[in-house]
Amino acid sequence: MNKSQLIEKLAKAEGLTIKKAELVVKTVFESVEEALLNDDRVEIRGFGSFKVKNYDSYQGRNPKTGDIIDVSQKKLPFFKVGKELKERVDS
Repeated sequence: MNKSQLIEKLAKAEGLTIKKAELVVKTVFESVEEALLNDDRVEIRGFGSFKVKNYDSYQGRNPKTGDIIDVSQKKLPFFKVGKELKERVDS
C-alpha cells in the first residue's frame, strides 16, 4: 500500500473527502517526522515504535573496489514492530 492508497482507504472508511483524508495522513506523517527530528520516540500501541538510532563511525569496504573507507557516524530512523502486529503477521 502506498500513500495515495492509504488516503483513498481512509476517505472511504470514514466518509471523508480525498482532500480531508490527505490532510489527516499528511498531519500524522509530519507529526512523526517532527518528533523524530527532536529525538523523541513515537509509539503506536499494537503497531510499533519509531526512534532515531545513533551509529558510531567505522571502517568499511567499497564493494566494487575492495578499498577500505571510513564511514562517518550517523543517525537513522528505526522502526521496531509491536508485539501484537508481530504475532498477527506471523500467524
